[in-house]
Amino acid sequence: MSQVSRRSLLQLMGATAMATGVLGGTTLAAFADDSELVIGGSLPLTGVFGFAGVAVEKAMQDYVKIINDKGGIAGRKLRLAYEDTAYKPDTSVAVFNKLTSQNDIHLYYGDSTAFAKTISPELARADRILMGGASFATELNDPEKHPNIFIPGPDYSEMFSILLEHIAKEKPGAKVIFVCSDSEFGRDPIEPGTARAKALGLDVGEVIITPPGSVDVSTEVLKLRRARPDYVIFHGYIKAPLPEFMSQAKQLGLETKFMGTFWSMDSSIWDDVGEVADGFMGIMPYRYYYDTEPAPMLETIRQMRPDYQATGYMQGMISMMILVESAKRVLEAGQELTGKNLKAAMNTIKDFDTGGIIGVPFSMTGNSIPVGRVYQYSAAEKKMNPVSDWINVGA
Repeated sequence: MSQVSRRSLLQLMGATAMATGVLGGTTLAAFADDSELVIGGSLPLTGVFGFAGVAVEKAMQDYVKIINDKGGIAGRKLRLAYEDTAYKPDTSVAVFNKLTSQNDIHLYYGDSTAFAKTISPELARADRILMGGASFATELNDPEKHPNIFIPGPDYSEMFSILLEHIAKEKPGAKVIFVCSDSEFGRDPIEPGTARAKALGLDVGEVIITPPGSVDVSTEVLKLRRARPDYVIFHGYIKAPLPEFMSQAKQLGLETKFMGTFWSMDSSIWDDVGEVADGFMGIMPYRYYYDTEPAPMLETIRQMRPDYQATGYMQGMISMMILVESAKRVLEAGQELTGKNLKAAMNTIKDFDTGGIIGVPFSMTGNSIPVGRVYQYSAAEKKMNPVSDWINVGA
């Protein structure tokens, strides 16, 4: 993560906007094309989150093809305009300014929480763009503070709530410990998660905080040994140090069940871990590429992409569905593509069918889709299998 300050990002955004006329109506009018609908993107195609950015790019390309092959929406064909950001917030802002100065963009995909928080005031001021993206940050799930942004799934606090509801149903009164990275990402759901656990009658032990990417977790594992929780929920990590936690805990004879949130739930990251990862569970807002339940959109994806597609692909696909559906509703109503109109149209989405990528129809009542399901990793099959029904924590 870049260490560029928020003030520096805002200065960069302001300077570039003044130089290029970013989001200014007079400048954009010069190249507006009513025959197309441009979807912009700040994508992390390289860097620490390059694996996610590449998956999202594939999904965006595929959804554009799917829609354009059907004639587009409201007479407009879709076109993508995106660049690599390497997951650096200052680069994301620069890419946003460049793309929006060169294209008439009303729909955008952002690559990070830092970028979303930085650009949100400008989105609201200019009132031109609806933005989705990679972040599930709870802070973004605030329609008043972030009126032009949505989350393509549950926020991190809602993810905890889904896991906790599953735990409360599976073992009422269970003892739960949260293990989180010492980062904004890691701390995000601790307070609301603790409150939700207590409301469900669960016994919440101490919260264990580790440095991001820490290797030596022996001290923290001893804390688990003393507490002997029924469940541990990891958050703020992708993979490390989860295998080491689970390996040491099993060596100590703990029968704790380990769980994670979205970024730890792509089955491919566990394939080289083996038996240590067997039984690892977590929240997933989408079906996996290989799920066998009826899902016509998954069938389409598998025809287009015969090889396994990661969970980031599904997130990108859902983001595109919401962006395009919102624009479709605005255009079919004969309205102008403004940020307010796009967001209002998005919030009219009720009982929306994603073709099975999300297993139940959902409604966009706020900034998130508070729906998910618990999956469990099978080391023998090298895949995640569902162990719960779809859980809606917004109902």
